[in-house]
Amino acid sequence: MAKPVSQKPITTRRTSLKLLAEHLKLDPSTVSFVLNDVPGRSIPEATRERVRKAAAEFNYQPSMIARNLQGKPMQAIAVLLPVLGDGYHSQVLSGVGDRLMDEGYFYFTVHHRHKADLIKSYPALLQARGIDGVLAIDTHLQEPLPFPTVLVAGHTELPEVTNIVLDHERGAKLALEHLYGLGHRKIVYMKGQTVSTDTEQRWEATMRVARDLGLVVEPRLIMQLAIDSTSPEVSYPGIHDMIELHTRFTAILAFNDVSAMGSVRALRDAGLRVPEDVSVVGFDDIQSASFHVPRLTTVRQPLQAMGRAGADALLNKLAGKTLPHIIQVEPELIVRESTGPRHGHRLGASKRSKRLASVATK
Repeated sequence: MAKPVSQKPITTRRTSLKLLAEHLKLDPSTVSFVLNDVPGRSIPEATRERVRKAAAEFNYQPSMIARNLQGKPMQAIAVLLPVLGDGYHSQVLSGVGDRLMDEGYFYFTVHHRHKADLIKSYPALLQARGIDGVLAIDTHLQEPLPFPTVLVAGHTELPEVTNIVLDHERGAKLALEHLYGLGHRKIVYMKGQTVSTDTEQRWEATMRVARDLGLVVEPRLIMQLAIDSTSPEVSYPGIHDMIELHTRFTAILAFNDVSAMGSVRALRDAGLRVPEDVSVVGFDDIQSASFHVPRLTTVRQPLQAMGRAGADALLNKLAGKTLPHIIQVEPELIVRESTGPRHGHRLGASKRSKRLASVATK
């Protein structure tokens, strides 16, 4: 009968620097100098090799806090964002993560659900953990943080903070000129939740563009999103109520793609067709927008590119480079199936629609 193979006991206890030094019969400071690559120390190469071999054998991990106290970068970034899930935030985060991993940085995410007390308390907790910098997505910061900071869609004017922002004026122009060219004049204008950092800038831009086009923004056609959710439920009740009140409109300019999807559902449940009866324009171009039924016409934010730009900006800050307060990115109109001519409108009669013919259809 075969003899049982002797195995080392498995333990989850972390090996300390002191235990490792005792095993090697060396001073703990010598072990620390070797493992942290402290310059200017005359330690024989044979000793260094012994230390490295023992550290690997015992799976020893140097304390990152201790490393930070020695003035060495942790190569760790904290990413603040409202929620973890599909859609806008996850696509921006994907771009951030890919770029940081390329540069050998570890990152972790902290979500706050737009709760001001959490956003205020997190910086001290992050500082205690020795992070090198913060990248915040769709987050309201009230004061500067004690480390390099970059915001994606933060719209916060704080010293030494760089903002990656979309050209909302251009986005509003693309969306409204598209609907105008299709003959739509009775348009539902959707304003985002108050917790969203993009809401005010996008709304002000939309109102300016509407005035320039001569569009009348009727109060009864203004819809404020109230539910703090990333689900299509955010817009369903509002559109449903407008239909129940027999409010007349031929198009909806949604705040984002998920609110566009909720609007389409409400319209269909009321027996209305999209786009034959009502056209719908979204915003963001999240991954599901091109697979929705109908496929959404939307203003595309280059979400992953914005994430990469944010990560690049933070890495440049960590390298001591001076950056502008604002880095602006450009949107693009993606025309799909959810928009069409207002009933009875002749596309050939609109000069504006001819100009829009050059917009890529994808």
